[in-house]
Amino acid sequence: MDGNDLVADFITGLTWERLPAAVQHKLRLILLDALGATLAGTLTPVSRITAGYAAETWPGEQATILLQGRRASAIGAAFANGYAANGLDIDDCGIYTKGHPGAQIFPTALALAESLGLGGAEMLAAMAAGYEVAHRAARIWHATHEVYQACGSWGSVACAAVAANLYRLTSAQTCHALGIAEYYAPNLPMMRDIDHPAMVKHGIGWGAMTGITAAQLARSGFTGIPSLFGQERFLDWVSDIGRQYILVDGVIFKEYAACAWGHTAFDAARQLVREHGIAPADIAHIRIDGFHETVRLGTALPTTTEQAQFSVAWPLAALLLDGELGPEQMLESRFGDERVRDLASRVELLESDEFSELYRQFVVGAPGGRYLSAVTITLHDGRVFSSGPVEGGINYPQGWNAGQVERKFRRLVRYAAAGDGAYVDRLVDLVWHFDQVPDVHELTRPRTVI
Repeated sequence: MDGNDLVADFITGLTWERLPAAVQHKLRLILLDALGATLAGTLTPVSRITAGYAAETWPGEQATILLQGRRASAIGAAFANGYAANGLDIDDCGIYTKGHPGAQIFPTALALAESLGLGGAEMLAAMAAGYEVAHRAARIWHATHEVYQACGSWGSVACAAVAANLYRLTSAQTCHALGIAEYYAPNLPMMRDIDHPAMVKHGIGWGAMTGITAAQLARSGFTGIPSLFGQERFLDWVSDIGRQYILVDGVIFKEYAACAWGHTAFDAARQLVREHGIAPADIAHIRIDGFHETVRLGTALPTTTEQAQFSVAWPLAALLLDGELGPEQMLESRFGDERVRDLASRVELLESDEFSELYRQFVVGAPGGRYLSAVTITLHDGRVFSSGPVEGGINYPQGWNAGQVERKFRRLVRYAAAGDGAYVDRLVDLVWHFDQVPDVHELTRPRTVI
């Protein structure tokens, strides 16, 4: 049996009951985190634009576009909710992916489960299939593409896996769905968007759309090429699927609404300020030594939320002044704040060759890989404080517990729902027992009917 057959059999045979307890627990955390990121992301301009576009382009009543008062076909809802899920860049990260699996997998699973009238257990099992395929597909994708491809590329294959599971495709149809999704996957040159941040970003919506389309075509008899899973050189990367669940230790959650490449610098600076009682007004200069990708984010002051997310200076300054980094700090309404602008203008980025090499090892899962930054803060009175190398919160495994994920969820959703605590409470309780929910419509009920 080659890799394609192994992966397809895993996808088609996966059910909630077959998942180990540790996987089931992590899936509940993943669902809560993805839902929180999506609801908060509805506040962004890209969410409003894509919600309107999806409702017009893929009209229908199959699925809900969350918090936008619109419905669409399953493809349309997954497309729009995907852009919301990644709208603030506070959605999860996955080992080997160099990106964001959940912002594609969750909207795809939700839209299809809602359109098919399925329950929470079925949706969660499909998400498990998506994550296990995502980690392996992304690892292969990055090994076979010279240009760093953003998430919607390999994410197309992961979303096809989600759809194949929920549509109950046969193993043969699933092989075709994976091959179709891989063949039609979008070309997403990620670093061009890092240099010129725009709403195209990680291509999340296109991954969801391509994956669902691939499964629908395969269900109708449309054929695809064998996917890269079938190549002998990648057999070791896929042969453990169904036995080793990468998602347990390989999915991590983000504390800050900004690109993960800046998070170690944020953690290091925050630590220095707390340890030494530094007031932001006393800071004359902040030097950050980081790996290449951290430095590539730059220090330009933003005019859009995408520019703010793909920056180090703005989010760092907002974090030091406010003590948190979420929607309030990263939406356009804040960008005229002179205190943040002034502190952000004092940030300098320098590349460390050592940190860059350690990061290259980190992203491929090498044992010696590390994710480091070092921060030096100079005060107006001449005092200097240095953090030394700091690893921060981006680690595999990460170790967040249910309480940490819930606190993040409540913070994000309370802001998005204008302080509606009853709505937040209902969603939290629903997610913790989601495998017992007979119809996922419970998750998409409008807030106004609470």
